[in-house]
Amino acid sequence: MDKKISHREELRHSLAHLLAAAVLKKFPKAKLGIGPVIEHGFYYDFKLPRALSSDDLKELEKTMRELARQNLPFKGEKVTPLKAKKIFKDQPFKLDLIKDFSKDKKPLTVYKTGEVFMDLCRGGHVKNTKEIHEGTFKLDKIAGAYWKGDEKKAQLQRIYGFAFETKQELEDHLKLLAEAAKRDHKILGPKLDLFTFSELVGPGLPLWTPKGTIMRNVLDSYVWELRKARGYLQVDIPHITKKDLYVASGHWDKFKDELFKIETREGHIFAMKPMNCPHHAQIYNRRPWSYRELPQRYASTTKVYRDEQSGELAGLSRVRAITQDDAHVFCREGQVKEEIFKIWDIVSTFYGAFGFELSVRLSLHDPKHPEKYLGTPKLWKTAESELRSLVKERGVAAVEAPGEAALYGPKIDFMGKDALGRLHQVATIQLDMNQPERFDLTCTNEKGEKERIVMIHAAIMGSIERFMSVIIEHFAGSFPLWCAPVQAVVLPVSDKVAAYGNKVLEALREAGVRAEFAEPTESLGKRIREAEIQKIPYTLVVGEKEEAAESVSIRHYRRGQNGEMKTEELIATIRREIEEKTI
Repeated sequence: MDKKISHREELRHSLAHLLAAAVLKKFPKAKLGIGPVIEHGFYYDFKLPRALSSDDLKELEKTMRELARQNLPFKGEKVTPLKAKKIFKDQPFKLDLIKDFSKDKKPLTVYKTGEVFMDLCRGGHVKNTKEIHEGTFKLDKIAGAYWKGDEKKAQLQRIYGFAFETKQELEDHLKLLAEAAKRDHKILGPKLDLFTFSELVGPGLPLWTPKGTIMRNVLDSYVWELRKARGYLQVDIPHITKKDLYVASGHWDKFKDELFKIETREGHIFAMKPMNCPHHAQIYNRRPWSYRELPQRYASTTKVYRDEQSGELAGLSRVRAITQDDAHVFCREGQVKEEIFKIWDIVSTFYGAFGFELSVRLSLHDPKHPEKYLGTPKLWKTAESELRSLVKERGVAAVEAPGEAALYGPKIDFMGKDALGRLHQVATIQLDMNQPERFDLTCTNEKGEKERIVMIHAAIMGSIERFMSVIIEHFAGSFPLWCAPVQAVVLPVSDKVAAYGNKVLEALREAGVRAEFAEPTESLGKRIREAEIQKIPYTLVVGEKEEAAESVSIRHYRRGQNGEMKTEELIATIRREIEEKTI
């Protein structure tokens, strides 16, 4: 074992083995993939003679419980590659792993679960299945998975399971999932008419409706408002580029298999841009700069494209067309602190408008695998030391995460906790000393000499698509007034007061409120229910009494507030809530 693992991880790993034993009992010729521990449970991959169903999961879970009650011990044994090949001679995926481990000269161990199952495994199990208590695990779902994540290799069936140390923990987790299902953005988004997908357009390519587009624009405008106040300038870049740009930046060697490529009539290779930083670097490099002109701060909200595998796509959370609110600062090393703190202030203000509780992760490179990154160890050490120092000066306790750095530099990642307690990576600040080297980005210093500059990458929402998925689920579609696509709807009780209803509508719109009008062609009750389904913050009912008083009757979706208010007073209240970004 590489490290000591917790008892919970031991339980989950042991259950993965029980799952494999149950599958072999049902399908004796099943071919076994891998069965690791994951957050909240485990999974195991199999090549099976037929597709599994939910009924199969129930049967396999029952078999697992029967095996657990047999008090089966887990025992490990070191083996030679030759012996391992004999044990798993009928398991091609295990033989593939043995070959990999032997090549890397890694030690091989097998673990027996009583006499019912044996697996190639590095260990980390309970001593006996009697430690697995009734009602603490449950099989969840079936998904497709390619062997080693390679779409050119065999496609397997992956069985996921949940596992906890107590029955109560499992029940609490299942309740959380039930609540998450109600908030699922893949269901709520189309229901609220924010976005749609088309089979003709393709998976991972969301289409934004007028309401969804309004919301995206409101969010992006707020980010730009915060950036503009801190000296950023807008730029614009094309969606495609010559291959040469990414060869020079270092991205081509690392990501060429994840890019959409285009061949011109003349045989030139272009790529749909998967990131914007090399383009912004070319804008900076268009002319010489004096140190007096730095920092240069460029921002553009634009799409990037990545050839994600179909099985990895998930609503707005994982897409092929990604809208980034991207910005890059080109500055001297002595200006890094001030610029990063400016971005940090933007992040704090923006996420404060949603009530997100933020924590910080310092994402560092993995020194054991320098081949995964650009640049020298010296550059990495300098950049990481700088970020550590800034985080400390900010007075924040950051979790360090080796291996989570970007290709070209370490990051300060901001983690937001949503209404269900789930943690999402939201904004990020990246310190890059590598692309300035690769593109020879400089300024002329006080001595008239060329001085190497540094580059700071900053995304506030990051992917607008993914951010939208997070806030749809965080607010269950009931958005704060300031960013709701429709802020108010006017409902006249009958045709008699339709003219007054339109007068209220126009007053709202003149005040900058995003308002709609529900014609009295349906019953008032039905129109109120529709406004509630659409989770519109203010539903404003007007009748003869309200017309006479120049008022409206208010139903507030989030606050459950009812009452009557003068139209002018209501408009002032709504405008104040929008300006203050009341949650």
